[in-house]
Amino acid sequence: MWFLTRWIIYLLILAMVGLVAYTYLGPIFGADFSPPSEEIRVPVMLSAD
Repeated sequence: MWFLTRWIIYLLILAMVGLVAYTYLGPIFGADFSPPSEEIRVPVMLSAD
């Protein structure tokens, strides 16, 4: 059982390292992580009773 748990821990650490590497190296390889920017105007009706 310890063997399986140890491999799962190794895989989780490897996945975290891979995710961090992807976030830093992604823009170099063409991945764009910026959110789409778009102006949205919504009318708001204020009631002063």
